[in-house]
Amino acid sequence: MKRISILGSTGSIGVNALEVISAHPEEFEVVALACREHAGLLAEQAKRFHPHYVGIVDESQVAHLKEKLDSRVEILVGQKEIELLGGLRESDLVLIAIGGAEALPPTLEAIRKGKRVAIANKESLVMAGDLLIQEAKKSGAFLLPVDSEHNAIFQCLEGKDRTLLQRIYLTGSGGPLRKRSKESFGSLTQEEVLEHPKWKMGRKITVDSATLMNKGLEVIEARHLFHLAVDQIEVLIHPEAVIHSMVEFVDGSVLAQLAVTDMKLPIQYALSYPDRLPGSVPSLNFKEVGALHFENPDVDKFPCLRIAYEVAHEGGSTPCALNAANEEAVRAYLSGGLPFVKIPALIEKVLSKHKNMNAPTLEEILADDQWAREEAHRLLKTI
Repeated sequence: MKRISILGSTGSIGVNALEVISAHPEEFEVVALACREHAGLLAEQAKRFHPHYVGIVDESQVAHLKEKLDSRVEILVGQKEIELLGGLRESDLVLIAIGGAEALPPTLEAIRKGKRVAIANKESLVMAGDLLIQEAKKSGAFLLPVDSEHNAIFQCLEGKDRTLLQRIYLTGSGGPLRKRSKESFGSLTQEEVLEHPKWKMGRKITVDSATLMNKGLEVIEARHLFHLAVDQIEVLIHPEAVIHSMVEFVDGSVLAQLAVTDMKLPIQYALSYPDRLPGSVPSLNFKEVGALHFENPDVDKFPCLRIAYEVAHEGGSTPCALNAANEEAVRAYLSGGLPFVKIPALIEKVLSKHKNMNAPTLEEILADDQWAREEAHRLLKTI
């Protein structure tokens, strides 16, 4: 039985992971659950799965949490204590389902403790991919991608000679704006931007899908996870979202991973690896799929993807600045402080003022992250 810690248990990935665990109670035990602020849902999850530890970042909700929980459950409070949950001795696997840059410290803690780490967070690898991979080599930690695209690549490469890999194809549905003209972007409502045709996700990642920044971040993530050159990573728009990604070998052979669009499948594979468990989702019905289509991404219409490729080539601390600038731009858009069409402009303005550092330390990465956020706030006034 695998003992699981879920950091970010109240978000969509965490909720889906607990559904997978509930379907296979003989395979998994939950030892820790943590979230930022949803104390009510966290308490419900703790009552159902009986972890030894629960953690919450928002200190104002601790009293509410204590009222709901058995006194035998240890409650950890604040960002620093959530970080410690990443390295729990009792955990066999840590699922990092925290959104944004806040996931980096607990991810690094889990890696340094040599854990099996299922990563559902793009931002950690974008910000500090070189550092995380270096630390994993030192500690023997094993990284399992949960993103559907990277999980698909992981499955396609399993047992294969990586030196024979030619390229990988990261597929994407094209997001909610694939069929909208660039000229119409100025009149989009937030409801339209947040209406994803295939996936049910959080607001931030849905905006990233609308700008195609999610694909750009995935390019940087894939470079680290699979030790690839940026030019070996190609993005393909695939509106049916049936092929979750593909790999091509030097002889021209292509392997693809296909499945219905449900995050429970890659989550389950990351939790159960190297085993496969009976499915938590329906089988793919090829007769209903009918046809598969592919398009090149339009980087004129979606400049965030072009920006991310440029940053991937530059490397160093620039991906950290990109991630921070994007997070702040999306936050400003969702709060009504920035027009949708200005998201890429704000990101490029921040990057134009950034001074790249090669092989940054954790402290330098965190400082760079803070600088980029402050710069984004300052530049918001000029957009």
